[in-house]
Amino acid sequence: MRIGTLGAARITPTALVKPARSIPGVDVVAVAARDRSRAERFAAKHRIPVVHRSYEALISDPSIDAIYNPLPNALHAAWTLRAIDAGKHVLCEKPFTSNADEATSVAEAARRSGLVVMEAFHYRYHPLMERALEIVHTELGEVRHVETWMCFPLPRFSDIRYSLELGGGALMDAGCYAVHCLRTLGPGEPSVVSAAALLRSPGVDRAMAADLRFPTGATGRINASMWSGGHLLKIAARVEGEYGTLHITNFAAPQYFHRLTTTVDGVRRRERVPGEATYTYQLRAFRTAVHDGTTPLTPPEDAIANMSVIDAIYQKAGLPLRGEL
Repeated sequence: MRIGTLGAARITPTALVKPARSIPGVDVVAVAARDRSRAERFAAKHRIPVVHRSYEALISDPSIDAIYNPLPNALHAAWTLRAIDAGKHVLCEKPFTSNADEATSVAEAARRSGLVVMEAFHYRYHPLMERALEIVHTELGEVRHVETWMCFPLPRFSDIRYSLELGGGALMDAGCYAVHCLRTLGPGEPSVVSAAALLRSPGVDRAMAADLRFPTGATGRINASMWSGGHLLKIAARVEGEYGTLHITNFAAPQYFHRLTTTVDGVRRRERVPGEATYTYQLRAFRTAVHDGTTPLTPPEDAIANMSVIDAIYQKAGLPLRGEL
């Protein structure tokens, strides 16, 4: 599978270039950026053989099988649709689109095309999450509450992640993980009860908290921040069930450090799940889906559900949906 990358984003070496070197049959063969000199420097540094003059030229390259889309959030839908129109499979960074309507449009295009379009929630492909789900489903009994945290400091306020026009905000950047993890661990698709934001600038949240409810009556809460909001740095998930609790430390990047702590009937157990980097599992899953026609864990339909929750949180917080300025 020959992959071309749109832009020279900071995440690309970690999410694509390095994993590709360890996966047989996956090659990063081309890059394009709006600044050609930047693309050339990126290509030279990461040994990418082809630099295209534009995103359009890269997508039109008949030798490329798939596109990696790490562009700013507001550009995800448009360029993923163009890649689909050109017959390319797409691995699109999260959040999948600016809002649920855009996600629905991309999902419909993907379905018509028969191509693999996958949202890059890399953590979902690590064995840690499979082990966590096993514990939830076999040890905790009926789930009563799920809470997730994706909080980290990003005081560089000129960063595009604080740009309303580019689809920024703490909920979009950090919170998309918190929402997705809550949905993964919870009993069904949640509805949003209430939400409150701390703002960096008009319409742009630097922190967001939201309370949710699952169809079973179980409750949920997400906590997301890029600056303060009560948790400067916390990446975790907690599931409370009728028989006990599960706490996951660092579900997002377990290759660096993580811990599962299970307490059932008063007995505490701690464990770790060995494995490769989350991005390696993700890229391997993308390759398998393309080669075998299997459905990945994070298909467009899942992205619609995730963006629907994000939209509802923004609405409850009294903030505009991204992409609807």
